[in-house]
Amino acid sequence: MKALHVVGARPNFMKAAPVIAALARRGVDQMLVHTGQHYDAAMSDVFFQHLGLPEPDVNLNVGSGSHAVQTAEVMTRIEPVILEKKPDWVLVYGDVNSTVAAALVCAKLLVRVAHVEAGLRSNDRTMPEEINRIVTDRIADLLFTPSQDGDENLAAEGVARERIRFVGNVMIDTLVKLRPVALERWQSQWASVAGAERFALLTLHRPANVDDAAKLGEIIGAIGDIAREIPIIFPIHPRTRQVLQGIDAALPAKLRLIDPLGYLDFLALQERAAFVITDSGGVQEETTYLGVPCLTLRPNTERPVTVTLGTNVLIGSDLDLLRTEARKAMEGRWKSGSIPPLWDGHAADRIADELE
Repeated sequence: MKALHVVGARPNFMKAAPVIAALARRGVDQMLVHTGQHYDAAMSDVFFQHLGLPEPDVNLNVGSGSHAVQTAEVMTRIEPVILEKKPDWVLVYGDVNSTVAAALVCAKLLVRVAHVEAGLRSNDRTMPEEINRIVTDRIADLLFTPSQDGDENLAAEGVARERIRFVGNVMIDTLVKLRPVALERWQSQWASVAGAERFALLTLHRPANVDDAAKLGEIIGAIGDIAREIPIIFPIHPRTRQVLQGIDAALPAKLRLIDPLGYLDFLALQERAAFVITDSGGVQEETTYLGVPCLTLRPNTERPVTVTLGTNVLIGSDLDLLRTEARKAMEGRWKSGSIPPLWDGHAADRIADELE
């Protein structure tokens, strides 16, 4: 069997790494294609060293662009690779533009596609990722779901049960493997920064929250109220920082802006935070596994298991609710949560077994 993996952004690498390792243990011939949709220098050290991820065999160097341009470029550049390499299976991950682009090309070339992290739905079609998820799941041959709601979503959409495999969450495979390394980085780099005091962690990157200066200003105002009681560490994206600089208001004294972090450093801070405020999808999963309270500044989530079983609460745009829930987290009045089924560090092995 020959397997070809398509990755386009950092979360894809995090999901692909354990699957590549599991298939390698079974002697499967593999190839890694990086579309170049997104490049993160901090990614290299983590995945090529700590996870033993091989260097990409092909880099399509697509770069940034509109959704249409990026998707079209991936399709144009990956088609000759698929034709030349003739894989038995192409594995696509998550919900980025590279995911749907590769799946479309393979479907038209009659090459079998497996979608890792299938079946997730926010039911919000204003999110580009939701469109990517829906289209990829319609045309993929094998759908590996991270949680049982994924199976239910696919069945409700008329997907044949024999195409669906509930295998668990490969992101948790990566977390489990790198958690000890993150602990070492905490002790060597971050313990002295955070000190013995409690702190909260903040991430904001979704356009709905950060692109509008007025909206971002309101959020930061609420964050400032919370920061009067607990320091908040904010790894801030340069684009978000630029918008923030245009807001005519002083930042709260205990809101600590730092440069974006690599996965290991962010995991180290995340595990020790009193709570996390975020609009990220992956952070909802990681905090649920770590048992850390998570306040999500979104009206919906494609990962509802983090709410029903985990430690996540959807805040939406209700900033009074944000203040209330943050206080509950500080006072220890948060739901305990539990780890969802098959989030055990062995999802990739189940995927490899199914493909084999």
